This record gives sequence, structure tokens and C-alpha cells, in this order.
Amino acid sequence: MSKLLSDTSQNRRIGIALVTATTLMFATLDTSAKWLVQTIPVIQVVWLRFLFHTILTTAIFMPSMGVQLFSVQNPKLQLLRGLMLAIMTGMNFFALQYLQLAEVGAVQFSVPLLIALISAWFLHEKLDTQRWLAIGFGFVGVLVIIRPGSHGFHPAILLSIMNALLYAAFNLMTRRLASSDHPISTQLASAVVPSLLLAPFALWHWQMPEGWLTWGLIVLMGLAGGLGHSASALAHRYATAAVLGPFLYQQIIYMTLGGWLVFGQVPDSAVIIGACIVVMSGLYLLWREFRLQQPAPSVGANT
Repeated sequence: MSKLLSDTSQNRRIGIALVTATTLMFATLDTSAKWLVQTIPVIQVVWLRFLFHTILTTAIFMPSMGVQLFSVQNPKLQLLRGLMLAIMTGMNFFALQYLQLAEVGAVQFSVPLLIALISAWFLHEKLDTQRWLAIGFGFVGVLVIIRPGSHGFHPAILLSIMNALLYAAFNLMTRRLASSDHPISTQLASAVVPSLLLAPFALWHWQMPEGWLTWGLIVLMGLAGGLGHSASALAHRYATAAVLGPFLYQQIIYMTLGGWLVFGQVPDSAVIIGACIVVMSGLYLLWREFRLQQPAPSVGANT
């Protein structure tokens, strides 16, 4: 189990640096995957992403953690979480064949809105009027991005929306596991399960990658996935989610840059406007959460 370290300015800076590395790694992962799915089958790319994630995470953390790396207290929940991650990654990579990185990234950032909705409907957490308005405003942004019924609409965007829905539930499950399992063991389990489940399907559709560039991107994809999840887990030891949350939105900048530099894709005005709406809504929810977590000042305290 990972515990939050003392809340100091230095620890918060370390946490922010780690979450910045996380966003850069995940943007690198998606950019590499978008390139790879144009050349080899999607199921193979997904499997290789988790296979190299498993190998690299084991190699990095086994020397310091030993067999504790493979110890989990909730194997059934870890199995379900790994299955969900396999499905989510498959949908995300399939969508990347047809959508710009910026589009996929913008939809992904509706996850805080979805978490708030799930918490209200299924966990019976109370939301005030301001937060309901922020959620509604955020989903207007999602509609601006996907443009249903217009020429700019592509059915693959529906996969990104389904991915965001699953990812919201995935995050709530991760919070529950954080109380019992070490975060590094959890992120290793989330790679091992898809590696095993997808192996028969990936090998059935196997197409030998050609050239050093393809193999290099496969290794980079696995490394970025493993380091990204590890950095995210470590970041939450140094700072709270309320502190780290706003910095997660850097990822959409890196994904937009990756789409432009690697694929020559520049998002249109609808994607930019919609992304800004979604980000502002998510940041407002994080700000409200941060305000609610602040202890009230004692009577007579100096201000």
C-alpha cells in the first residue's frame, strides 16, 4: 500500500514533476501506437504494448521489490481491472487509426466529468448546483468535438467515448485497490493480465514487424506505458489528486504536438474549442474538490 508523504512544497513539486512525466509518456505511447496500427494488426500492437510493459516493469522493479512485486490482495479485482484495460486499449488503438491524436485526447479528458457522474449516481455522492453545471458544460464540449450528424463526425469517435466511460470506472477501481495493493504491483498486474489474455489472438494474427523503426517504436510504446503508470503511481505518493489534477491536462498539448510533428495533423476549430470547454470544466471540478478538502479556519485565527 502506498501512503502519501508529508505535504510540503518540495514534495508537491516532485509530484508535479512526476505527473508531467506521466503525461509525456502517455502522449508518447499514443503517438507510437497510432504509427504502429497503420502497419501491423491492432490486436498485435495492443498485445506488444502490454508484453513489453510487463517485461520492462519486472526488470526495473524486481531488484528492489523482489517477490513482493507480484503480491496482490484482491486478485479478482485485479483480473477485472486488467481485462478492462485490455478492452480500453484495444478501442483506443482502433480509434487512433481514423482519428487525430488531439481528438482522442480531448475526449479522454471528459473522464473527470464521468467520474463525478458515476460518483453521484452509483456511489450516492452529493453534487452541488455548480458542479452539475460544470458537468453539463463539459459534455457540451464533447458534443462540439464529436459533431454528431455533421461531415466532421467519424464513427470511431464513439470508441473513444466508450473508452472514456470505461476509464472512469477503471479509475474508481484503482482508488479502491490503492487501499490494499502496492501501486507498482497493481500496474504490473494491469499489464500481465492483458498480456496473457490477448496472446492467443495476437499470435493468430501475427505479422512480423519490419525494420528497426517499427521494433524501436514497439519497445518505446512498452517503455512509455510502463514508465507512465509507474510515474503516476509515485506522483500520488508526493501530492494529492487535487494538486496533481490540473497538470494532467498537459497531455492534450503533447498529443496535439505529436499529431502535428509526426502525422502533419492540425486539429480544426471544433476540436480546439471543444477541448477548451472540456478542460475548463474538468479544472473547475478539480478546483471545487480542492476547496472542499480545505479545512475551515478556526475562530479568531489570523488571516
